Amino acid sequence: MKLQHKALFFNFLGFAVLFLIFRFGVGYFIEVPRLYLAIGAAIFATVLAPKFAIVRDSGNEKLMMKSIFMKSPKEV
Repeated sequence: MKLQHKALFFNFLGFAVLFLIFRFGVGYFIEVPRLYLAIGAAIFATVLAPKFAIVRDSGNEKLMMKSIFMKSPKEV
């Protein structure tokens, strides 16, 4: 599997997990219209999900992860 595909897959996986947790978690406790709940969950997941990217350095490719909870990107 290419690193570009791994980065795309990890970005999707991080977003999807947070989206589903927020969507069903908040929907279970609070009565909110489904459209607003889905929009809110998408915004929440977009902001909090870790971002994965490929960095090309001296001919080498590295998979890096950045989150709002970390100061600097880390190599995966």
